[in-house]
Amino acid sequence: MSTNSRFAVGVHVLSLMAWSGEEPLKSEQVAESVNTNAVVIRRMLLDLAQAGLVVSQTGSLGGSRLATDPAKTTLLDIYQALECGGVFSLHRQPPSRDCPVGVNIETVLGDVLQEVDAAVEQVLKNITIDDVVQRLKPCGTLTNGKTSRVGKSNGKVAKVLRTA
Repeated sequence: MSTNSRFAVGVHVLSLMAWSGEEPLKSEQVAESVNTNAVVIRRMLLDLAQAGLVVSQTGSLGGSRLATDPAKTTLLDIYQALECGGVFSLHRQPPSRDCPVGVNIETVLGDVLQEVDAAVEQVLKNITIDDVVQRLKPCGTLTNGKTSRVGKSNGKVAKVLRTA
């Protein structure tokens, strides 16, 4: 039983785009930051574009960038765009109807799930991509003792390292 990381990756992608400003990013650049395959990023970008959160352009000068103001794009927008709903799910197989717990557990857990989902959505709707980027700014330390920031270099997003 694993959890879905699409939401975390989606927030990462949009935060990187916000950090990069108007410069369109290639899926390969985003994939390097996320540490995944560019195909995974391209599939996600399709979902985010369908939700109106990013715009993409093909070609040598193409790439993807935010379609909305990062100060108005909430984490709930991403959560909904990527269909991440449901902090947990119910049984894969129906529980035994012959058991006094099994016969009613899905009804009870269904109510709990609705309450949990509502609480999660309440938190996510109050945090924007801009908020995430602002929280990232003081966190520049890498595990190797250097600091990192994303900067623009020759039209590309480059990792700029400097000694801490």
